[in-house]
Amino acid sequence: MPQVRQLSNGLKVVAIERRSLPLLTLRLVVKAGGETDPPELAGTAQFVAGLLSQGTERRSAREIAEAIDFVGGSIETGAEWDASFAALTVLSDHTNLGFDLLSDVVRNPGFAPAEIERRRKQTLSALDVLRHDPVYLADAVFNVSIFAGTPYGHPLDGTKNSVQGITQRDLQNFHLQFYRPENSILAVVGDITTEEAFRQVEKFFGSWKVMPYPSRPPAGLPAIRRTRQVIVIDKPDSVQTEIRAGNQAIRRDSADYYALTVANQILGGPAANRLFKTLRTQQGLTYGASSELFCQEALGSWVAKTNTRNGETWRSLQLVLEETRRLREPITGAELRSAQGYLIGHMALEFETSNDLASQMLELIVHDLPLDYWNRFPERIQALSTDQVVEATRRYLDPEKNVIVLVGDVRTFSRELKKLGAHDVIPLQDLDLASPSLRRAARAAAR
Repeated sequence: MPQVRQLSNGLKVVAIERRSLPLLTLRLVVKAGGETDPPELAGTAQFVAGLLSQGTERRSAREIAEAIDFVGGSIETGAEWDASFAALTVLSDHTNLGFDLLSDVVRNPGFAPAEIERRRKQTLSALDVLRHDPVYLADAVFNVSIFAGTPYGHPLDGTKNSVQGITQRDLQNFHLQFYRPENSILAVVGDITTEEAFRQVEKFFGSWKVMPYPSRPPAGLPAIRRTRQVIVIDKPDSVQTEIRAGNQAIRRDSADYYALTVANQILGGPAANRLFKTLRTQQGLTYGASSELFCQEALGSWVAKTNTRNGETWRSLQLVLEETRRLREPITGAELRSAQGYLIGHMALEFETSNDLASQMLELIVHDLPLDYWNRFPERIQALSTDQVVEATRRYLDPEKNVIVLVGDVRTFSRELKKLGAHDVIPLQDLDLASPSLRRAARAAAR
């Protein structure tokens, strides 16, 4: 059972003994991710997290890499929605080094100008590539649209303009405001006693000071979608169309999480699901079809995903919408049992490594969920009835009020688009993920 303590500076610590292998994993989460990006500077959280291991006030990027490589360890940093993280794994013989390195990169990042520019070039190069990737475009446009007007309504990795505009001072200010002991949680998992874990945390993190900073602005309220929105990104060189269709959904701590997880498994989860059976097995329209339930701290989304030949876009979209409609009708007991069995049977895979275990425990704390949540998960899933699953689905999945995104050669399916009613066709060269209209300012004004 995890043991939890809190240092006098507010840092919360979770210690889990796992003595089967001589490994130690440290994973620190800061409760601030992409949703705290400053206005006009999307991607700041990612930028900061990416630089944590690229030099501190007393170690260069090379020295950090050599130190972790010399002991056969690994280090990873990143930012997601609602949280940023730094994770480190070493052999338990190098416990002291592990705590020292993690403390240094989290507390004292150098943000050296040369490293900032190197990271900026890497990010801009990746964004240039992604701009021509239909899968990325479909996901990004869907997410920006479904979360419009909320802290999640921008690309997590930023845009070309925002990344170009981020300065060293912006990075330092973000770190000062959010990378704070009272805003952080540290998981210590592996070949270490609980008392030794807490002793090491006190040694290396106890002096982390609480500094005055401006209060965090409240999260924006989600906009309630009352009509369908159809967005088409015209990419004339595409031979396939990426299709996304979904609705706003729940917070991670919602009581409906269990029922919607089962419903999502039936609709498009791993293994057997309705979307794959209809679009791939029966109709041969695609190689893959799925659905995903994303649950953040403030709200979430539920999206069906597939791709198909341009000429089959309309047919495939109609089948996707039909399957989402059908999920609002009674489901069979066999489908329920199959989904329950899969979710319970595969739960253990989420805890294979110490890093997996640390990640899962930290997610529970970030979202204010009880630490025995996963112990009770099988019971909660098994107790669901078909009626409960359908009732939850009807509350959140409505094909008449969803966001539909198509990325492909619009000439091949333009005639059918009229059947969807109002829709917006945006040429790829005019797409601006930072704009409320999704169009570049000059182009939007010209319309």
